[in-house]
Amino acid sequence: MKTGTADLPLHGGRVPMWLAARMARLGRVIVEALVLEYGRTEVLRRLADPFWFQALGCVMGMDWHSSGITTSVLGALKRGLAPVEAELGIHVCGGHGRHSRRTPEELLALGERVSLDAPALVRASRLVAKVDSAAVQDGFALYLHGFVVTDDGHWAVVQQGMNPERRQARRYHWLWERAGSFVEEPHTAIEGEPSPLAIVNLTDRAAAAARVETVALAVSDPGSVVAKVERVLTMPSHHDVHAENLDIRRLGAALHVSAKLGPASFPELLLTPRIGQRTLFALALVAEVLHGAPSRFADPARFAFAHGGKDGHPFPVPLAIYDETLRVLRRAVDRAKVGQADKLSALRRLDDQCRIAEAIAEGRSPPASAASMLSAVVAHEEAASSALDGRACTGRARRPRQLSLHFSP
Repeated sequence: MKTGTADLPLHGGRVPMWLAARMARLGRVIVEALVLEYGRTEVLRRLADPFWFQALGCVMGMDWHSSGITTSVLGALKRGLAPVEAELGIHVCGGHGRHSRRTPEELLALGERVSLDAPALVRASRLVAKVDSAAVQDGFALYLHGFVVTDDGHWAVVQQGMNPERRQARRYHWLWERAGSFVEEPHTAIEGEPSPLAIVNLTDRAAAAARVETVALAVSDPGSVVAKVERVLTMPSHHDVHAENLDIRRLGAALHVSAKLGPASFPELLLTPRIGQRTLFALALVAEVLHGAPSRFADPARFAFAHGGKDGHPFPVPLAIYDETLRVLRRAVDRAKVGQADKLSALRRLDDQCRIAEAIAEGRSPPASAASMLSAVVAHEEAASSALDGRACTGRARRPRQLSLHFSP
């Protein structure tokens, strides 16, 4: 697992309460499932991957590429995990604005409740913030700092900076096991879009001499030390999802599995009442968030097709499907906690079925028009949106005059 940066366009607005509450519940049940399946350390590894983090925000129903994903996902995790943090041994500290400045006191209070080296964690939190604001001078001023720590003392940090002139935010991801001395390549790479200002990266190995000679990390003119790009996620400014923003074969595989498996051939999962084709499609994408390898998150926009987006792109959030996904996941996790892991295991098999369908498609030529397929999927969802209680920030989806397509939840 690598850490890195993500560049995102700035979007305004707030998360409506009907979505914020659901995001907290979905974030909690996904983390609980990850802990049951892979352990709490794996949660930190996933959070340290900017592509997986973006996919998580998309599957939660956030705008698929905006800067708001960072604040909203961290806020949802902090609220959602608060009632079970002692049980899971995972704690979310910090947050946006003034909440970020409270991180040290939150860590000290946590140290009193849990046997942790709180001063060392406070030092790590402050160093991470200092490195990304002073040692890396890329034109982005930090305004968000989320520090996620386990009872083992392991941690991950997700923080974000803003460049108002470029109307972009940049997200930085850290993982305790890679941080090392904090000042020598703690990220995989850091790079900025072309701008009149040089990027100063004193964490580059080539800048070791500069670090030795520099008393303070913040310097005025150390020269341009631009890190080699290895892992950078740059999101476009347009809100709507274009075909080039996602892997159409992977999306098609999930659609194929949800259409072909059907209730009769997938009993472990589908014995749960009211699960239909559309819910199965959403669950297939959630299952990939749970079980997918890092290489599968290069196109996070694909995961917005699970529950849409609050800005209406690629379609309004279908609350009927969102709530059914939550119900299925909640039941699966609760059964696994008491030794009945059949339904949680079924999610893994659902992900396996999508891989099989995808592998079959690999040998075939690409679709005649990926854009046409994407348009068809979006049109289908928009047609069904009213029947599925679709909502966006602008209000409820309107019922079309003719509704010829319908997905049952």
